[in-house]
Order: sequence, then C-alpha cells, then structure tokens
Amino acid sequence: MIATTSTHQEPSPSPPLTDAEIINLARQSQPQLHPYLLSPSSHPTILSHLKTRALSPSPSLAVSDYSLSLLSLISLSPHTPSLSSLLSSLLSEYTHLFLSLQIPRDSNSLKTISLFVTLLNNVTPKELVPVLDSIVENLPGLKTLEDTQVLDLVPGCLGFVLGENGKDCVGLVMDRVIESEWSKGLLVKMVFIARELMGFLDKARGKEFLNKVFKGMKGVDLQDLPSVVYQLLVLASKGFHKREVIEGIVVFFGSELGRKKGSSIVRQVEGTVLLHFNFAVKQDPSLGKEVLGLVRLDLRAINHFTIAVLFSVARVRRFSESSLGILKTALLTAYSDYKFAKDCKWLPDSLKEQCLQNVQKMEKAVLRAVNESTCGREHIVPTIMQLSFVLLESSQEGNHGEVSSPILGIEELGVQMLKTLFEVHDMARNEIIEQCKFRILSLKPEQSLPVIRLLGFLVRNYPYLIREQVSRLKDLLDYFTFMHGEVASNFFHALVPLLKFSQDLQDYCVLVVRKAMFRREDTVRLAAANAIINLLLAEKQSKREGPVSLQDSSSQASCSQQAEIPHGMGRGLFQELSGLLQRCLYQQAKVKDVIYQGLVKLVLVDQSTGGAVLDFLLPHFLRFFKEDVDFQLGISCCVKSVNGSVVIEEPLDSLLSCVSRILFLLPPGKTDHSNAPWPCFGFSISQENEGGRNLSIDSFSNSLLMIRKLVRNKKLEVEALPAELFLMVAFSLFYILAERKKRTSIKEKILLTVSLFHVRSDIIGQTSETSSVSGEEEKRKCCAFILSGIVDVLLNITASELEKATDLERVDLEPELVDFVNLSESLEKVVCARQNTGNKKGNVRATPHAMPKDIDLDSKRMAQERIPFLSTSSICQLMQTMLKLHGNELSKGHAASQDHSQSSSGKISKCSKLIAFLLNTILHHLKCFRNVGNDDLLRTSVYGEIKVLGPPLLKLIFLLKSGNTFTTEQKEKETKGMKDLENKEQFHLALLCLKELITISLNMPFLTSLLEDLVSISKIEYTELDNEYDEAMGIDDRNIRSQELFVIKFLKPLLSELLAKSRIREVESLCDMISMVGKKLPCKFRRSHGVWSVDICRSVGIRNPKVARSVVALAICLSSPPDDLIVAQDMAKDLLKFTGSEGNGAEEVSHSYTVINQKTVAVINACILQLVEGVIADMDWAIKKLKVLSLVTQNSILLIEDEEHPYGLQIENNLYLRAEGVVKILSSFVLMNLKDHQAEHLLRLTGKFYRHLAQMSKLRIAPKGCKQLLPSLTFQKLVELTCKELTVPMYNFVAEMQSEQENANGKGVINKIKRENKCIPDLIFQIEDYEKYLIQLSKLTKVNLLRYAKRSTARDFKIIDPGQVAMEEDAPNHEAGHDVDIAAENGSPEVSEDSEDDGGATPTPHAKRMKTGSVVQDSDEEM
Repeated sequence: MIATTSTHQEPSPSPPLTDAEIINLARQSQPQLHPYLLSPSSHPTILSHLKTRALSPSPSLAVSDYSLSLLSLISLSPHTPSLSSLLSSLLSEYTHLFLSLQIPRDSNSLKTISLFVTLLNNVTPKELVPVLDSIVENLPGLKTLEDTQVLDLVPGCLGFVLGENGKDCVGLVMDRVIESEWSKGLLVKMVFIARELMGFLDKARGKEFLNKVFKGMKGVDLQDLPSVVYQLLVLASKGFHKREVIEGIVVFFGSELGRKKGSSIVRQVEGTVLLHFNFAVKQDPSLGKEVLGLVRLDLRAINHFTIAVLFSVARVRRFSESSLGILKTALLTAYSDYKFAKDCKWLPDSLKEQCLQNVQKMEKAVLRAVNESTCGREHIVPTIMQLSFVLLESSQEGNHGEVSSPILGIEELGVQMLKTLFEVHDMARNEIIEQCKFRILSLKPEQSLPVIRLLGFLVRNYPYLIREQVSRLKDLLDYFTFMHGEVASNFFHALVPLLKFSQDLQDYCVLVVRKAMFRREDTVRLAAANAIINLLLAEKQSKREGPVSLQDSSSQASCSQQAEIPHGMGRGLFQELSGLLQRCLYQQAKVKDVIYQGLVKLVLVDQSTGGAVLDFLLPHFLRFFKEDVDFQLGISCCVKSVNGSVVIEEPLDSLLSCVSRILFLLPPGKTDHSNAPWPCFGFSISQENEGGRNLSIDSFSNSLLMIRKLVRNKKLEVEALPAELFLMVAFSLFYILAERKKRTSIKEKILLTVSLFHVRSDIIGQTSETSSVSGEEEKRKCCAFILSGIVDVLLNITASELEKATDLERVDLEPELVDFVNLSESLEKVVCARQNTGNKKGNVRATPHAMPKDIDLDSKRMAQERIPFLSTSSICQLMQTMLKLHGNELSKGHAASQDHSQSSSGKISKCSKLIAFLLNTILHHLKCFRNVGNDDLLRTSVYGEIKVLGPPLLKLIFLLKSGNTFTTEQKEKETKGMKDLENKEQFHLALLCLKELITISLNMPFLTSLLEDLVSISKIEYTELDNEYDEAMGIDDRNIRSQELFVIKFLKPLLSELLAKSRIREVESLCDMISMVGKKLPCKFRRSHGVWSVDICRSVGIRNPKVARSVVALAICLSSPPDDLIVAQDMAKDLLKFTGSEGNGAEEVSHSYTVINQKTVAVINACILQLVEGVIADMDWAIKKLKVLSLVTQNSILLIEDEEHPYGLQIENNLYLRAEGVVKILSSFVLMNLKDHQAEHLLRLTGKFYRHLAQMSKLRIAPKGCKQLLPSLTFQKLVELTCKELTVPMYNFVAEMQSEQENANGKGVINKIKRENKCIPDLIFQIEDYEKYLIQLSKLTKVNLLRYAKRSTARDFKIIDPGQVAMEEDAPNHEAGHDVDIAAENGSPEVSEDSEDDGGATPTPHAKRMKTGSVVQDSDEEM
C-alpha cells in the first residue's frame, strides 16, 4: 500500500522549460511551481541556461533575471528535497561563475547574492563546505569592493557549518581567511562583515584579524576610511576587543595616516572619524573608558590624533573632566620628567635626550591637533579652550621666560593654543575673552598673571579682532578698584596697545583711573598711578609710530573698519590728566616714586615733552627748595611720624633723580624746544609760554648746579635738619676739607663750621617739643637717608660729566667725586646707627640706602624696589676713576713709605672709602636689576649693558687682592690690623658682586661674552693647572670654552690661594661660583673639577666649619656619579672615627681627608645627609618611571610595537647602584653617636629609603598571569648589602636612642621624644614591609633573599610618654614583635629558637621582655 501510494504521487514527465519561460513563470502575479522544476533530471538543463546567459552580450541583466526568477520560485517551497538540491547546485554554479569573472559585479549581482543569503538555511552544511572553499581559495583575486560581494555568503555558510562540523572546521576556514592576501577592497569588506564573523573568532584569531586589518588600512582609499572606522567602532561596542580596536585606530591615524599631514582631505577624514568617536562614546560609554585607559596606561599612544580623540570624547559630559585631566597630567608629567632629567647627574645622556624628545613630541602633537581643528572638527573647540586655560593656571610664575629653551613651556603652549583658536574660529573669540575676564577676577594673583599675559599677547597681535571685544573689556575695567594691586597694574598695561585703536576705551580708562585715585586703598592708588603713566606712554608711542603703524596688525581689518579707527589718542591727554597727576604728588611716597619714574619714561619716548614735564614738576619742587632763604632744602618736610612709625612722605631724592635724568635727555643747546608739539599739552606757541618753558628748564638746571656747588663747597644748609645729623656731617666735611690738596685757611674752616651749624632755633625747638627721643632719632635717620639719595643723584651727574670731560676738567671733577663719596659714607653711618648707642660706632651695611629698622614697612619696600640713582655707565666711570686714583696714590704711598707720611695714609683711606661705596652700590644695582622687566623703558636707560661691570669689577678684585699684601707691610700693628680688616671686607664684597653678576648672567645670552672678558683680564698664574688650561683652549664650543677657562684661570687658583689664607667668607663665595658655572659644564669637564675639589678635601687642613661645608659640598656637587657617592662613603668612614663609639675623639685630624677634624664633623655630616636626601628623592622619580614601564610591559598590545625599553633597564641598573651607595653611607651613620637633630634626620631618611626599597621589591614580583623573572644579580647584591650592613645596625641604633630617652630628664627633651615616637615606629614598619616583599619574592623565585638577615631579632621599640619623662617616672615597656618566615619547598617552616647567630646576638636590656620570632632558615643553596 505504501509503495503504491508513493508511485502514484510521482509527477509525470513534463516538457522542458526554457529560460524565458522560467522567467515568465516567476513574474506571474501568483507564481506556482512547475513540475519540471521538481524533477531532479531537469536540474542540469536548468543550470545550463545559467551558463548560456552568462555568455550573452549583456550577461549582467540576463544572469540576474534568470537567477532571481529561479530563486523566487525555489523560495515557494525551499524545503522540498528536489528544490533544495537545485538550490545548492545553483549556489555552487553561480559562485563559480562569479569567482571566474564570467558574471559582472554590479548591483544586479548584489541582489542575487543577497537573495542567496536568505535561502542558505535550506542548503545542507555538507554542500556549503565546497562553496566556502571556493570563496576562500579565490580571496587573493578579489580586488575591488564589488568583487567582494560574494563574501556576504561567508557568515551564513560558517554558521551552518559550525553547527554540523564544529569549531575546528570553522577555525581552519578563518585561519585560511586571515592568512590569505587581502586587497584594499577585500579589507573593507572584511571589516563590514566582521560583526557577523565575530562569533567565529576566538581571542587569538580576533587579535590576528585586527592586526591584519590595521596593517592593511594604509592602502585603503581615504574616502573609505571613515566607514571602516565606524564599522570597527560598532564592532568594539559589541564587545569585540575594545582596547585593541581603539588602539589600532589611534595608532593608524596618528602614525600611518599622519605622514600625509599636508593633505586637506586627510584632515577632513580625521574630522569625520572624530565625529564617529564622539557618537560611539555617547552610545557606548565603555568605549570612552577604553580611550582614557589607553592614554593613561601608555603615553606612547599619545599623538595628534589621540589628543583630538580626547578632545572629542571630552565633549561627552561624563568624560569631560577625566579626558582633560588625563591630557593635563600627561603634559605636566612630560615637563616634569624633562626638568628632572636635565638636572639629574646620574641619568645617561640618551635618556635625557629622550625626555626632551617626548616633551617636544607632545607639544607638536597638541599644536597640530589645535591647528587642524578647522577641518570638520569644530565640536572640539570648547574642550581645546578649556585645556588651554587649565595649562595657563598650571604654569608656575617665573618659568615662562627661559632663555634659549628647546621647549615652549606650559604657559607658552597654552598661549599658542588660544592664539590659534582666537585667530581662526570666530565663535571662540567671545568665549576666550569671557574666560579671561572670569579667571582674572576669580583666580589668585599668581594664577591670573598668565591669563593677563595671554590677554596682552592677543591685544598686541590682533588689535582689530580685540577691538570687537571692547564692551567686555570695559566690564572688566569696572572691577579695577577691587583687583589685587599687581593684577590691576598688569591688566591695565596689557590693554595699553589697544587704546590707540579705540577712543571710547581710552576715555573709559581715564574715567576708571580717576575713580581709583580717590580710593582709600594704597594698592589701588598705586595701580592707578601706574595706569596714568601707561596712558601717557601709549599716547606718545602712538604719535611717534604714526598712522602707518595702525596697518601693521597681523589681522587686517576691512576698509570700513579702518575708517572708524581714530588716528590719534585724543588731544592734550597730559593736560587732561594734569589734575590727576597733581593729586598723585600729594599721595604716599611710593605713588610719587611711580610718577617720577613714569615721567622719565615719558621723556625717553618723546624728548620734546621734557619742557612740559619740568613745568609740571617745578611748583612741587619749589616746596622743598627755597632760593629766597639761602638755598635751603626742606628735608624735614619730607618725613613725618604716623602712629608711632616714621614715614617718608616725599622722596626728594627720587624727584631730583627724575629732574636730572630729564635734563640729561633734553637735546643740548635746545632748551627752548621750539619744534616740540606743545599744543598736545594745551600750550600755544606764544612768547609767554616759551619764556615759561625756558624758566622751568633754567630753574631746574640752576637749582641742581646750586645744590651741587653748595655740597662741593661744604656750604649746604638744610632746613630743619636735626642737630646730631649736622654734627656728623660737619665733622666729616671738615675732615674732607682738611685732606684736600689745596690749602685752606683757618678762617675758611671756621666759616664752614658756622654755616653747617646754621640751623633755625625755632624749628629745632618745635621738633624737640613735639617728638619723643626715639621718634626724633628715627626721623633723623630718614632725613639722612633722603640726603644720601640726593648725594647719589649728584654723583650720577658728576660721573656723566666725567665720561665726556677733558683732562683739564677731570682735575676738578675727580676730587668732587671723592667728596661726594665721603659725604655719602657719613650719611650711611647715620642711617645705620643703632638706637641709644651713645659713642658706639654704627656698622655700614652691605647695601646702599640702608633703611632704619623702625621706619614704615612700605617705605622700606619702596627703597628696595626703586630704580637706582646711579646708572651702569656712571658706575663704570666711577670704577675707572677709582682704579686710576688708586694706582696713583699707591705709587705715591710706596714713595712716601720711608717717612710714613700722613698724607699718603689719608689718600689710601680716601680711595678705600671710594671702593667701599662702589662695591655697595654695585651689589644693590645688580640686585635691583633682577626686578626690572625686559620691556621696562628704564632698563636700557639705567642699566644698559650690565655685563660691562664685569671687567672693572675683576680688576678691582685683583687690586684688592694685591692691596692686601701692601697693607701687611705696614709696621704699625694697629694700622695694619685696621687696614687688613677693611681690605678683607671689601674683597669679600667684591666677590659677592661678581657672584651676583654671574648669577644674573647664567640665564642671559651675554654669559659667554662676559666670561670671555673676565678671562682676558685674569692675571693669576697657577702652574698646576697649565695642562688643563691647554686642554680648555682646544675646546671648539665657545660657550663651554669660556666657562672652562673662567674656572681654570680665575676661580680655582683664587680659591686655592684663599684657602691657604683661611679666608672664610671669600671661600664660600668662590665655591658657590664654581658650583654655578660647573653645573653648566658637560660631565667630562665637570669630572676634572670634581677630582680637584676632592684633592683639596684630602690635602688642605680646614678647621672652620663654614669653609669645610662649602668645600665638601663643592666636591660632592662636581663629582660625577658614582664618584659623588664614593667620596661620601669614604668621608663617612672617616667621620665614624670621630663620632663612633670606638673613636672617642682620639684623632684630631683624619689621615685620608684632612678637611675632617673635630670642629668640622657636624657640618660634613650635614652635607652628606643632604646628599643622601637628594639621592632618595631621585629614587622616588625613578621608581615611578619603572612602575609605569612595568604596567606598559604587562599590558602591551600587539598593535603598538613592543619596544624593549632599553632606557628602563638603564634606569633600573642605575637605581640599584645608587641605592647600594646610599646603603654604604647610611651603614656608617648608624654606627655614629649623632646629635639629636641629626639622629632624627637620619631616622626619617632611613624610613624613606626603606619605603623605596619596598617599592623596588614589589616591582620585582610579577602579577598574576605574567611570567615571574629571577631577580637580577645587582638586585640580589643590594638586598644582601642592606641586610648585612644597614638593617641590623639600625636596630641597635634605635635601641641606643631609646635607652638615652629613658635616662633623659627635664623638659627640654619632651619635644624630641614626641618626634622620635613618630619616626621610629614608621621606620620599623618600613623595614618590615620591605622584608615582607622580599619573602614573597623569595617564595616565587626560590631564591633565599633573606639568607643574610639577622635571625631571632627582637625588633622592639618603645613609645615613651613625654609626660612621664617630664615627671621623671619610669615608663612601662611596650613591645612589638616582628616575625620573619621563609617557607621551605615543602611548605612547612620549622619554628625554633636559634642560639647561633651569624652577626652576634643583640644584647637584650634587662627591663625588656623578648618575643621570639620565627627562625630564618639558613641555607647555602638557593631556594
């Protein structure tokens, strides 16, 4: 029955169908299966129609119509066995025709393949395997994206094959796919179908797949890259190797594609990719975490594209702070590494160069990311701006002006980023100004100054663009009176260049300044005074530059904009502000000082304004200079007492300096200034005004000449100057007059004395009645201080004349200089005299214009910060005059040495006073030079070329050096002692001046020329250094040659000579200079100086602690690693003989280092501990770098080429060697009997050192999943040395310290015990922590690292109660045990007491209770 039924159901044979009939059958509205299609015998004929159509003239449409018709008919009943067989045969045949290029690859073929994909589930897996094989075999032939249409079949085929044949078969297919050669079209297609293939790729094959993709992406067309990246990001969001995908994209666009950085298309492609990143992170935040983790883990991944990606990711709110924080941290780390490497002596030059390259690479990457922000990536502009301001806030004050630096620096990098945004992006300008406004008002003054400098930079370079922001700047000006004084002054100065482009802003500035001048706060009025000067200077500079300068902006405005720009700053600004200036002259002295200096700057900019400025100052000057009363100076009116403190109300010396400089700047013989633009000051060209101008100029000139003449003729009368001051001045002037060459009659001397004591009795009486004795004395000192400044002004005038004087005129001018110097010295004694000293002699201070102690603090600060009255050229002229006079008088002194004439002695004394005055002036001059900005107009006028002071200063040093020999030849012991002491003081002061000059020059471009000038003058002959001198002359580098010659030819010989004479302070100064210059020398040259310094320590017996400290510090500083630690080790061993328990002071001087003796032990100990502290700080940096490199190595990804980090190995080896040196040094110190403060310092240093040792040991332990490496021999040696020579003696050292605490009585030791109770437990904890990691490392490596550790050690320490010590009561014992346990191979340690101790058992105090710890197993073999 069953057979009959089946036979009855077999279809009867049907006539064959043509291909056209099949197509028509499929196109029917309700197609039905034809019996012919169900017959297996018809399948060859049906397939033959496919081959025939493939040979037609237009095979694409013919094959597509036929294939689609067949597939649509099969889909009606795909489960029918005959149709399933037909489907598999059709798939195989179509695939063959496609791969053999018999079918065109177009949209028709794509439709056909897509329909095949939907029917794959009806094909048996066995029949799919040949299809997969044919596709995989033909993969190398698929070149274009159209050729790869057939790959749409692969995921479906693999899915069905996987269910039938298992993972092994699918794995083999995927291996063949990955190993085949991929064209760029095939690569794109593989990425597109990767999401469907990810289920067939395990972890290893997935990495290989991605590796092949990213290696082949460099051949992909640029227009295809965004879509490829998008598909990869989608793939990563599905959990497919997220980090590898992110890293591959970043590395590709940062390196491979980055080489085509000149192409605008590349930048547009990158912009599109960044948008894809931003969208992907919004959809899947885990991708953002992977981006941050990649950069945080490995800084090598940072490039311009990585930075752009972080900027893009930062636009997502949840990643904003973290993205910018990572960028900031990376930049600051790179800068700090560079700074550390540059100053570190033990790092190799290759590593220093790499640190420099890392910084430069990051700077270029950041700037490139910012510069390319215009190409489809405007969405990252806000984050760029945010990071830029963060960098400005992070920049430290004073680090933005490094000369000839190979890097930009943090602040300059932020400025350059914002400059680019401001120039390119219109939408960013408003926000940048708003951010500047907000940060200037909200940040601390030191943080807001970089923002102000940014604003000034934008104003100078983009005035037309900034002009559009005037309304915002005016809003910021409203807060002028509420700003910090320095912030307000700098902000207003930054706006000055913009004033000539905006009359409205200028008028608003004037209004703001007027309001500020009426405020109570001194800082606000001082800022307002600076603002007034800036306004006047801006007007003058605008007129001097002319209208052409308005077109010099780097950002040109349109014609309509330029028409609106005023070509001047208004008319009569000086006249408009004259009332405000007049008010400034009634403010505090510091405000007046600013105005006086500003008026000089105004004349420097425009000399034609000199007459108007003098007209303005004349009425104010006449308040203090009265011609109708015998030419009196009202100095007493310049000083007043406020709330018990003396205040200088009028800096009369600054006023006279201002007037003298203006007169000097005026053209000679043109006092009428007929060509000056007086209308701008409100003056008309009239005979009356011309006469007024001549009157003011002539009046000032005559007044200065009169003051100078009166002082020169010793007839100066000062109104209301206190009597005691006039007593000292009178006797000093009387002495000066007596010593002059010209003869003076007794009558003239009497007239001089009477004129000096001509003081109005009513003024004296008034002051004595209204003031106390102490207040009167301070007022007297302040009057002398002002008069001393006036003398300096006259000295500057005389020196300027002397520079241009003829030989005949010099005869009169040179004695005048000497008289002024003597008068200045007398006034300095009055200023520096102590209160209630009676007949005690006041000491002259080492700086000119020394202020009394009880004077107002603001007046002191003003005296220290104001510009010196003597210019550099005047000081040089004075020095030349002094050298000439000294030479003449020295020769006369030798001629008159036979009879010891009094005149010769007096002349030498005169010259000595001149030398002392000059040295004090030079030192003050050089210290003030540091506080003057590079853009200050007075810098050139007052200081000029500061290096010109070097040659005459060095000549003076040699003169003083030789003069010392001359004075020792005097026969009278008292005279000899006084002169020798005076000569030593001057010689030391001269060296201080030279040291200050070299300190200034170290960061200046003129250092080389200065040293060359000094070397050419040096006259010291030191035969022992001839070989070094010859070698130095052969150095090609001019900078290095000049520094080396200066050290060899001057500093080292002079130091040797002064050491022989035990000149303490001079040796300190020379050691500082050698150290400063030596640090700039390369290691090769610095090493020779280090050897020389060590020889001094070995051979020269030094008993002065200060000298010993300087020499030892110099030897350590100049010794190159590892010599510095070797020297310190040798010295520490010798120090042990003096401070150790076995020494007991038996030796007076060390045999190895004669610098070590009983008097110098303490300071040398401090020097060596300071060295150890520096090495421990370096270790901290090195350990952090090794930790980062370790993390990079552990998490390294195949997409970034795995470098071997050779510099990491160098850091590690050097670190172990430095640590070994520290162990040897500390092992000597723990055996010493140190004083309390040094013992505490040693405990703290040792605790830090053990903490670093623990970190180093922890780094040697491999994390889970990584291979454990054996510790290096260097590390094992370090551990052995630490256990044997440091750990065991350290416990004895601690025990001894605590025994001393038990015996100590009194309240003086309470604080000491409190401090030690903190550092001793910390030290014990760090030791135990270090040994804990050693135990773990020993277990993992089977190397017994603690075999030299002391066994059965009672590591007890006591927490002693300071209160009980104070009450002298017995403190209970507190114990802390420490167990050391190293497991044997079988894992069961043996616990027993070991009576045999390798290093001898530690004696246990009777009062202590012992806690026995586990025994360290002793074995000769490694575990």
